[in-house]
Amino acid sequence: MSENIAAVLRGPYDVNVEKWPMPEINENEVLIKMSCVGICGSDVKFWSTGRCGMETIVEPIVMGHEGAGIVVKVGAKVKNLKVDDRVAIEPTQPCRCCEWCKQGRYNLCIEPGYCSSQGASGNLCRYYKHVSDFCHKIPENLTMEEGAAVQPLAIAIHACNRAGIKMGSKLLILGAGPIGVLCAMVAKAMGVTKILMTDVVESRLKTAKGLGADYTLLTKKDDVEQEIQDKIVNLLGSKPDVAIDACGYGSVQRIAMLVTKTGGTVLVVGIADSVVEVPLSQALLREVDIKGSFRIVRTYEPALEAVSSGAIDLKKFITHHFDIGQVKEALQLAKTGEAMKIIIHLNT
Repeated sequence: MSENIAAVLRGPYDVNVEKWPMPEINENEVLIKMSCVGICGSDVKFWSTGRCGMETIVEPIVMGHEGAGIVVKVGAKVKNLKVDDRVAIEPTQPCRCCEWCKQGRYNLCIEPGYCSSQGASGNLCRYYKHVSDFCHKIPENLTMEEGAAVQPLAIAIHACNRAGIKMGSKLLILGAGPIGVLCAMVAKAMGVTKILMTDVVESRLKTAKGLGADYTLLTKKDDVEQEIQDKIVNLLGSKPDVAIDACGYGSVQRIAMLVTKTGGTVLVVGIADSVVEVPLSQALLREVDIKGSFRIVRTYEPALEAVSSGAIDLKKFITHHFDIGQVKEALQLAKTGEAMKIIIHLNT
């Protein structure tokens, strides 16, 4: 077995591929030789600012949480996997004891052990260990790249479930990045009739148009918010039933709360600043439900099945490929917003 290497982040713009200790598994874990890892928007925020959401880097961490690989060693009590199984890694290792874990909402665990967060290693490395029951076998008709890209798809499925997506709904998605586009793909598969996506990057909207969006709207940061609302209503023919914020900006959340129809739903899946200014009363007095969606809960296997059955096509969603030695270049490209889904390959 060769030595371990990892993409280690020590602070803003300070990431390097270096030697890293080989993981030692316990009886409930498996050792995985990583094959593919996707780059996520949260990776870019950690790399460029040293923080993301409520997390701040205080010590070096291994990057990456969208991973797929091959099992090379299993713990003594592992029953669900064997050596040579291809697995997609659901990137959490919940405590299983807190109130939220006991309710089945392990995404809200108080000590989640989520990949690439403080106290939990990421999987952008050659060898990585994980609890076996959060490693899911990849169907034979899926590539390793698709296995890695299932992670953001599982997030999108959870978001659409939280939003109460229904057949025949009109949907507004603000932000045509990876999560926004996957939400459109999931919503279309769930029977949504009209999907409008907005973004400030034209190339993302062109990609979105081929992956689920019926209408697109290019916006600019200095656009008047009321004018954006008017354009949304004009394109959809009415106010949307559901609006999903997939980018996490206060201006976007304001538009979502005001343009969504009375009695509709605003779902926030984008990671915003800790404090944003929004027209809360104007939304609540119209009984617009405002919900959050955080990570993943019980949607990994449905995501794998959706891709395996052909209901969701992830091959078109994956746009760029790099090897682990090019991680800086991959992050720089991801920051521009020009790429949809970047996959880092570790078999080189």
